[in-house]
Amino acid sequence: MIRYLYIAIVIASLFNFSGTAHALSPDEVMKKAQAAFLYPGKDSKIRVMMRLISREGKERVREMTMLRKNFGEAGGDQKYFIYFYQPSDVRDMTFMVWKYPKKDDDRWLFIPALNMVRRIAASDRRSNFVGSDFTYEDISGRDIEDDTHSIVKEEKVGDRDCYLIKSVPMDEKGTDYAYKLSWIDKERWLPLKELYYGRDGSVVKQFSADEVMDIAGFWTATKRTMKNLVSGHRTEVTFQKTEYNLNIEDDLFTERFLKKPPKRWIE
Repeated sequence: MIRYLYIAIVIASLFNFSGTAHALSPDEVMKKAQAAFLYPGKDSKIRVMMRLISREGKERVREMTMLRKNFGEAGGDQKYFIYFYQPSDVRDMTFMVWKYPKKDDDRWLFIPALNMVRRIAASDRRSNFVGSDFTYEDISGRDIEDDTHSIVKEEKVGDRDCYLIKSVPMDEKGTDYAYKLSWIDKERWLPLKELYYGRDGSVVKQFSADEVMDIAGFWTATKRTMKNLVSGHRTEVTFQKTEYNLNIEDDLFTERFLKKPPKRWIE
């Protein structure tokens, strides 16, 4: 009897140890969220409709195609190429990002009216992306190592079980907020909601994933909203068409194609 009891205790301890061993750290949760949100597939092509809406309800529209390619594993080098269709003042404008882990990204913007390619300084990563409520950093992502992450608790967003993660910037001068709360879906690993807190403790910006779809085996936030709670302005983004693993050529993401991108990738 004592021998059987001893075996039962050993087995139970093994199960307990296994459960502890498989508990995710805050950084691991954020890495999974980064992979699901920013790195799905080897590459992608997305037709994006962006609606910029003022507090009074006045609306402006941005329409674009966004091309992305990963160079290595999730969290590694990545390149973006964005072509704008409308409005008329930004038609044929292109934007390119070379994203690197642990160092500042390289960014270029082609302005058709000036027939000029302009290099965007790394310090501009907090600037609004084409007048929207998304910053340049929101588009290409923020390095996980730039923040200290902690799991606050687990709770639901709608019917989805989530980890609630608090992220505090290592360098408070590098952001316009004091910290961020992110609700990360425990199964799909997408951020379903984010709240950005100002230095005074108030919420200054809010992100939400309003529609999530399985596209070619990748969970994708096909509708998303960013709200500026100070100005009352918001930006609603809809992915009208999303494609993954298209074998986009490496040389597309070069400065020479900013002025005249290949039609087959922007049509």
